[in-house]
Amino acid sequence: MNPRLLRVAGPVILIVVSLIAVVVGLAYGGGAAAPQLADPGPVVRWGLPIATVAVNLAAATMVGSLVLALFALKAGERPFEIALDTASIGAAVFTVAAAATGYLTFLNVLNAKPTLDAVFGQQLGRFLVESPVGQAWLITTIAGAVLTVLTFAVRSWIPTMLVAIAALASLVPMGTQGHTGAETSHDAAVTSLVLHIIAAAVWLGGLVLLVVLRPAMTRPQLQTTLLRYSSLALVAFIVVAISGTVRASIGLQGLQNLWSAYGVLVLVKVGTLIAMGVLGAWYRRRLISRMGDEPGSRRFWGVISLELVFMGVASGVAAALARTPPPGEASLVGTSPAEVLTGSPLPPDLTLERWFTAYNVDLLWTLVVVGGLFFYLAGVWRLLRRGDSWPVSRTVLWCLGMLGVFWVTSGPVNVYQDYLFSMHMIGHMLLSMAIPLMLVAGAPVSLAARAIRKRDDGTRGGREWILWAVHNPVATVLTNPYVAAGLFIGSLWAFYYTDLFRWSLYDHVGHIWMVAHFLVVGYLFVLSLIGIDPVPYRLPHPMRLLVLIAVMAMHAFFGIAIMMNSGLMVAEWFGAMGRTWGATPLQDQYVGGGVAWSVGEIPTLILAIAVAIQWSRSDERQQRRRDRHVDRVGDLELDAYNEELARLADRDARVAARGGT
Repeated sequence: MNPRLLRVAGPVILIVVSLIAVVVGLAYGGGAAAPQLADPGPVVRWGLPIATVAVNLAAATMVGSLVLALFALKAGERPFEIALDTASIGAAVFTVAAAATGYLTFLNVLNAKPTLDAVFGQQLGRFLVESPVGQAWLITTIAGAVLTVLTFAVRSWIPTMLVAIAALASLVPMGTQGHTGAETSHDAAVTSLVLHIIAAAVWLGGLVLLVVLRPAMTRPQLQTTLLRYSSLALVAFIVVAISGTVRASIGLQGLQNLWSAYGVLVLVKVGTLIAMGVLGAWYRRRLISRMGDEPGSRRFWGVISLELVFMGVASGVAAALARTPPPGEASLVGTSPAEVLTGSPLPPDLTLERWFTAYNVDLLWTLVVVGGLFFYLAGVWRLLRRGDSWPVSRTVLWCLGMLGVFWVTSGPVNVYQDYLFSMHMIGHMLLSMAIPLMLVAGAPVSLAARAIRKRDDGTRGGREWILWAVHNPVATVLTNPYVAAGLFIGSLWAFYYTDLFRWSLYDHVGHIWMVAHFLVVGYLFVLSLIGIDPVPYRLPHPMRLLVLIAVMAMHAFFGIAIMMNSGLMVAEWFGAMGRTWGATPLQDQYVGGGVAWSVGEIPTLILAIAVAIQWSRSDERQQRRRDRHVDRVGDLELDAYNEELARLADRDARVAARGGT
């Protein structure tokens, strides 16, 4: 297909195929069938999934354009401007489609009949501000409106990056309300759906932007951009495949339901995903390198057209799946206190064996760990291949730190932390104190600066963005030793003595924020004291020890304060689980305070020893430098001192001689 024609035809192909797929999927799966009670009408039953398709396609156009612009294009040039214009159009459509979806959701949930009276408006207003689903669509619509303005206004690197982060965040409410809380594995379903939406948006939106950019770029420019996009698409493909598998398994509730209407739609989506993966691998390995000649270019854009068809099918089927009752829907959580609060049954007693065998895998943090291990080891391998060295100890410590993150977020700590305050505190101490010691010792920034190829065309790749993140003014403030120590201690008290702790228990997004916060704050604190990676300012070693002693004292006082607390923290949670095993909630809280006081001080003691060792080595290095300097030019200070003594002795001798005569 002619590239200029594809610029117009590509989005049309995507939209038309998506609409056909959603209509066929709804008809086959029964997602638009009239319910026996409270039928909202055919307009709502068919219009809601179609509006959802529009939201998904517009969100992908917005997010994918911003991400690809930041990773593959140069700010100030025409392709970058086109990318932001495309993102702004996507944001505008996203806003309108989100508003329509929220309105249709209101009609569907409450079976309300549209009228012009005040009662209908009041019902709609209460739905938007009081119900979780209404709040999600209200936030999404407002975010879309703000992003529409911002994507029109920004045109430089940093503002575009901030807008891209906001655009990614605007997709989170769609994922959190896209799974009913009545099903089992609620947290896993929410996580997998959010990851699925974000990764699919980057993948699909980037492809749409390539189609739009084609007439504005030379073939060499486009070839380079395609290679960079294919790297993003590969990562997105992996995330989409894994998250989609997890989400489908939760909905199917077993392979025996694979041939149900829901299961067949899942198989169709899996088939399109595999087809897109094959096409992506083909044009990355075979066609991109042949774009210099006319036949190769035409064949490539023909493949892109076919990929748009498959993406349209996947988008339409996804919207139909969201409306199709899964075969396992009747498998709802029970009515025990623990199941009502957490969405999962109460685990068995925490025995010694279950410290090693109990696992509840968190998909997000598992992907973070796998990605951290893969990219770190790939960087080490690249250094070794070109003949450079990298300390084995750093690699080992980084791997241990990543495995520690997995153990905390997916192992026995994750299984029991919702039921035992002491287990929650163990996870906190490991995330904020022990694990950062190993991650900081791995020196990931130094490795990235050496291993990732530097770009010379004015664009920003992984190396450029990492170095910017390290050297920007915000990082300068956060890595200041006093600021890092203040954040470390201040956030400890603020988290447990405000509603942030309650938020992390009731909302899975809050739990993810908690893990990320503890990990980042602990990393910044350790980095400011013993980090190998460069930071703008470090204290002298004696001051580092004084800061560390102050932190240890405040940390111990925090643990004692929890132990002396006569009331139960978040009593309606930890006190209402209905546990028949283990310590009472108040006794368990006392143990948790002891963990913060005693066990939590062990990593701090190790940190103090590391500071002392660095101090000693610094003195030794300084003495060796002085010795080498003396060997080269002599000890000028000692020579000057000896000359001064000789001069004084000579003067005394002359005075004595005059006195004697």
